[in-house]
Amino acid sequence: MRRRTLLRAALAGGASGLLAGSTLPVAARPGPLPSPLAPGAAPPGPEDEAGWQAIAAAYPTRLSSGVINLEFGAFGQMPLAVQAAYERYTAKVNQEGATFVRRDFVGYYQALRQRIAAMVQADPGEIVITRNATESLQAVIGGYARLRPGDAVLMSDHDYDSARMALSWLERRRGVTVISVDLPYPATYQGLIDAYDQALAAHPNVRLMLLTHLSHRDGLRQPVREIVALARGRGVDVVVDSAQAWGQGLVDLHGDGVDFAVFNLHKWIGAPLGVGALYIAKARIADIEPFMGEEPSERDPILGRVHTGMANFAAQMAAVDALDFHNALGSSVCGARLRHLRDLWALPARDMGKIEVLTPDDPRLCAGMTSFRVKGQTTPSANTALAAQLLEKHGLFTVMRTGLAGGACLRVTPGFSTTPEDMGTLVEALKAI
Repeated sequence: MRRRTLLRAALAGGASGLLAGSTLPVAARPGPLPSPLAPGAAPPGPEDEAGWQAIAAAYPTRLSSGVINLEFGAFGQMPLAVQAAYERYTAKVNQEGATFVRRDFVGYYQALRQRIAAMVQADPGEIVITRNATESLQAVIGGYARLRPGDAVLMSDHDYDSARMALSWLERRRGVTVISVDLPYPATYQGLIDAYDQALAAHPNVRLMLLTHLSHRDGLRQPVREIVALARGRGVDVVVDSAQAWGQGLVDLHGDGVDFAVFNLHKWIGAPLGVGALYIAKARIADIEPFMGEEPSERDPILGRVHTGMANFAAQMAAVDALDFHNALGSSVCGARLRHLRDLWALPARDMGKIEVLTPDDPRLCAGMTSFRVKGQTTPSANTALAAQLLEKHGLFTVMRTGLAGGACLRVTPGFSTTPEDMGTLVEALKAI
């Protein structure tokens, strides 16, 4: 029995009563997850170092090599309590096998959908679990059924590579024209809105566009609400890539008018690797074709829009715990801390004549992630060498990014265990370049 059939059978069968609620089966969890906060304590402010030191203690210890990890943009850390839960669930799945997966796993699956739905103020029937945001993007882009030959799709230089490839594939799949625009640099709030407005005006045949909420290349945050509104006014549907944005207090699906969005749970939520989600507004599910001949359930049709196959059940189970841990702090609290850490290095670096900070300081356009380069050094080789220099001389691990029209850069992404001292080390390293 395929996994999708398994879930469908559970929804139609005896598990349906469980799925109507929001709790896991009795005794499914060994006990409440340890809270990141002391009893009765409020979440710390972004500059409350004692409070964040206590929270950092809930995460894995720092690298024994002394290397300072400033590359949490690839994936975040599980809190230790979530890691322990993941290990227990892995043992449970390994021991009980199909006797557990075929009968009881659906309770965890639905609990995960409900947690995500509550967090983004959606209906669980608008959420389907995937392995990552890339899989979600490929499903919604590849399945978008409203394109006709002669239509166009729009993307930018800030969009994720696999998403750009999926849009480019539509040229062969649907006979559409693929249009890519370079966003203005330096970016301003109105300048970004104007760039999309001008692109849509110049290409009135655009019917679908990709909008990256928070770019993985340089951390640029987009004015999602305004861009979605202007696109809708021109009859254009927007797929919002919130893989990096979710968990930092930036996502407002209904306020921003979003119909299609994708998320990762292994970045800022703290779930194990390999858990993502796809949101499709209920009224728009029919506009996404069932995945490769899937026969969707009338009761829960979004499940037919993705077919992952056999998944990491333990990771999805532990993702419920990760959401509970994260929500004890709150996304806005987490986002404010990450942006504070970002400002500790990015603001001083901007005043250094030789350093070019790519991401604006406007709080509407930035979050925790920011990229930089030495002025005039735009090649991948130069920035790869700079990353090696920071690691070898200062113990700072960063990552080189390409794809922006203006050239390559280094990305810096602090995490919840990052300290102001780490940011100070980066500032001193930049001064020494």
